[in-house]
Amino acid sequence: MKRRKFIQSTTLTAFAVSAFGFVRFNGENYAGDCETTSDILGPFYRPGSPVRNNLVIPGDGGTMLQLRGKIKHNDCVTPYKNARIELWHCDAKGVYDNTTTDFRYRGTTYSDEKGQYVFTTILPVAYDVGNGHSRPAHFHLMITAEGYQPLVTQLYFTGDKYIPEDPSAASPAAKRRILDVGKSKNGTNLVVYDVSMSPKLLAEAEALDKLAGHYINAADATKSIDLFKNDRTLWMKNEVFGEGLRYIGNNTFDYPGSPKGFEMTLHFEFLPSGAIQMVLEYVDDDSVKHLVTYLKEK
Repeated sequence: MKRRKFIQSTTLTAFAVSAFGFVRFNGENYAGDCETTSDILGPFYRPGSPVRNNLVIPGDGGTMLQLRGKIKHNDCVTPYKNARIELWHCDAKGVYDNTTTDFRYRGTTYSDEKGQYVFTTILPVAYDVGNGHSRPAHFHLMITAEGYQPLVTQLYFTGDKYIPEDPSAASPAAKRRILDVGKSKNGTNLVVYDVSMSPKLLAEAEALDKLAGHYINAADATKSIDLFKNDRTLWMKNEVFGEGLRYIGNNTFDYPGSPKGFEMTLHFEFLPSGAIQMVLEYVDDDSVKHLVTYLKEK
């Protein structure tokens, strides 16, 4: 499916979520700020991509490129062994493979004992999303490591003329994900991206702006929920002011004040219609689990 067609039908745009950055003494020296930023999952992620790190399709065209880096623990130094890294991107014509069993330009690999990973693929291209705008070329990555929240991120490339007009790429949260395309020792185009995992993520203002709004119960239009942004967090409005929610990854927030056994979560999804759907999950006083669907009012 061409991304332009999908964007025109859904009006979906990407938005960012960032992890905490920090500087700390590791016993020998100070480790620098190793902030890694993440995007909430967009419409083109497909689970189950083949375990392979060579995504090149002979005869398909495109500029050859190697993407490599290291996965580290949240101390910015210690390698993380056996983290799962999933890569996906469009082809040289700006098309994503969303349906075939070939999983074109999609693959999964694992970090080695030194935390290192590598993919050989092609450089993705910018593509028209309609209304006179184009998305800059980018890679999608999803990194899963036990003990940390899954990290979903987009990588952009220095000098791409479409970056300034793209809300995601131009966001301050993305500045460390705009990468130089250099050369390896054998002359291959090379992009290096190191990742430091984080146990918790904070939603950036751009993400909260997308999620905030009036949500109507899909089964009973007389019931609704209002979400709003306050001090870089998402809040649910109540009769006094509101209750703060906590981002826990995978497009999901929870209410940290819930008693044990009565947890409440809010999970957001982007529908093909362009609507944002929120599924509220909670346990009532009789220990019965409820799933209630809400749709954001346009």
